Amino acid sequence: MSLATAAATLTKDQALSLVEEALKHSKAEGAFVSISAGEESLARYSSNQITQNLSRTQFTLTVTSYFGTRHASASTTDSDPEAIAAVVRSSEALARLAPEDPEWVPLLEPPAYEERTPAFDERTATLSPLERGGMIQRVCALSTQAGVDGSGTLSTEAYVRAIGNSQGLRAYNRYTEADFGFTARIEDGSSWSQRTAWSVDQLPMESLTAQIIERSLQSRKPREVSPGSYPVVFDGAAFKDLLSWLSWNLDARAADEGRSFMSRTDQSDKAEGNLLGEAMFSPLVHVQRNPAHPLLQGSTFFGDGLPNRALDIIQDGIPKTLSYSRYWAQKQGKEPTGSISSVVMAGTNQPLTDLIAQTERGILVSRAWYVRYVNPKTLVVTGMTRDGTFWIENGKVAYPIKNLRFNQSLPDMFRDVDALSTVERYGDSVVPGVRVKAFNFSSVTDSV
Repeated sequence: MSLATAAATLTKDQALSLVEEALKHSKAEGAFVSISAGEESLARYSSNQITQNLSRTQFTLTVTSYFGTRHASASTTDSDPEAIAAVVRSSEALARLAPEDPEWVPLLEPPAYEERTPAFDERTATLSPLERGGMIQRVCALSTQAGVDGSGTLSTEAYVRAIGNSQGLRAYNRYTEADFGFTARIEDGSSWSQRTAWSVDQLPMESLTAQIIERSLQSRKPREVSPGSYPVVFDGAAFKDLLSWLSWNLDARAADEGRSFMSRTDQSDKAEGNLLGEAMFSPLVHVQRNPAHPLLQGSTFFGDGLPNRALDIIQDGIPKTLSYSRYWAQKQGKEPTGSISSVVMAGTNQPLTDLIAQTERGILVSRAWYVRYVNPKTLVVTGMTRDGTFWIENGKVAYPIKNLRFNQSLPDMFRDVDALSTVERYGDSVVPGVRVKAFNFSSVTDSV
């Protein structure tokens, strides 16, 4: 089988036959096989002209062999039967030498997966370099016409994922994704945004480009505002980067071991479990893991074989679910959840402009840039605004302001959410624009 065949066109029968080919060679006590294949294409543009247009086909078959609590993995990019047999032998040889794993868990029995088909768009999977170039050309023409320097990316991807193990587990998915990002710069002003969809035709490329160009023109000659705590309206693209930090830190083991903002501790700071079920955030905050959301329509399983199904993560501001790995779930007597991804935060029917109109005085943030930990245990993070930060006065965007560094407790920020807009997809998340009553800015920065 050629690599061209073993990419996005790899059918369920073809993929699972490769899984069977690997398993039949296994002499280990247990084996797990995973296949990752696809076609990835990317166009970059800068200074209002395309600078790169490339595609990559990839195929990887990985075998993990188990002998008792010892295990090891080996991979190949060749789908030939001899190559598959060889990678099985390599995996087994390494597993016999591997140390015993104190966090070993047995292979999964076949779970029940949702009976749905992830979104796969043929046009997105087969979009030619010429078509991508034409789309970018239209974006660059709008930038040139407006007198701004436009740059960004347009990517399309078609994936195939297949897994199987010696306990009878078998699963296959294929799906597509398209992503568009655009930055407009002019003089000392700039603006940026990004959108993701499962079909390239769902990307609002030209309307988003026009919106970002207009915001970049408005961002010139920014004024300085003193650091402090202000009401903030976050564009959805900016808020997504902060929501991601919250979801990444909803880990049950870290909470139970006293290493998380979700940890319950006694007076001596000793861990006493977690804070699930306590009202910690604004009652407006509703977050799910929902891979079946119409804007996502993602995979039905995770890479380790666990089902990827809907979970209530935060409901009415109350955390309902933490992420349990198979090992920690076994240790704590819980059900494993898989990762908290495909995050969907509920919004409303009002546009972002309504949130601004309802704000007497505050700051509009278009982008949260270079967000990093200050304190992982309390989930205080730092970062900077970028690409369009504005002062709001009497319900209107009054003027651009210089970018600010923030130091902010994310649990406090989610407690202070007081308004939501409509949702959009950014990466693998669906997020609204959000207003918070208070957000802490620590200094002015020189970032553009």
